[in-house]
Amino acid sequence: MLDYASIAYQALQTLWWLIPIALIIGVFKKSWFKGMQGEVMVKYAAKFRLAAGTYHPMHNLTLPTPDGSTQIDHVFVSRFGIFVVETKNMKGLILGKEHQAQWTQQFFKRSYLFQNPLRQNYKHIKALELALDVPAEAIHSVIVFVGASTFKSTMPVNVTHGWGFIGYIKSFRDVLLSEAEVQNTLAQITVLRLKPTRKTNRRHVKQLKARFDPRTQKKCPACGHNMVLRTAQRGGYAGRTFWGCSAYPSCRQVQAVS
Repeated sequence: MLDYASIAYQALQTLWWLIPIALIIGVFKKSWFKGMQGEVMVKYAAKFRLAAGTYHPMHNLTLPTPDGSTQIDHVFVSRFGIFVVETKNMKGLILGKEHQAQWTQQFFKRSYLFQNPLRQNYKHIKALELALDVPAEAIHSVIVFVGASTFKSTMPVNVTHGWGFIGYIKSFRDVLLSEAEVQNTLAQITVLRLKPTRKTNRRHVKQLKARFDPRTQKKCPACGHNMVLRTAQRGGYAGRTFWGCSAYPSCRQVQAVS
């Protein structure tokens, strides 16, 4: 009679080394690991290609906001402005337009929607505008796609791929801030940022989940779609937050934030 327990034990002894390999592969496939990998790539590319005395880097910033907190991948402070960088480590074809709420990632026969990173970075920009004593035009939004991705549609000039963000940042040559303002900005961000700890990150993730939890999601009274928090970009209400229908522009329902 076969001793199945003994056979299984012997097989486990022979193949034990496959277990840590499987665990490592699993980690590599996690979205948080891919995001961290992309941020590290951008961080070190900037370190070697942006002059340290001219561009002052700050990475992985968590800043307080009226509705919780926001996380910024990279900020580079210079006399030519403050560059706020959002990193995306993605594969496949990337399709999107500047004012679309969601962009599309395609590879093989599958496609996935993801938030327009320009809109994502807009919240980062507004958080810095509220916190810093600098003109709004001194803050520049930069999007960086790394990894095996290709743009299938024409992108705005501040949406870059690979190390293209280096050239884009260096293209700004008009002096907007004095050296004293640069140092004051760095000091303000240092005071404002939340401590870069696991506790801070867990709290931020918890707030994001609560904000987008379908069980507590605010619904549009006109069409039933989800309402999302938006910030007015122009007019007399510029800078103010409001609830807007996610089906915009087909539905233009808005509500004040109570």
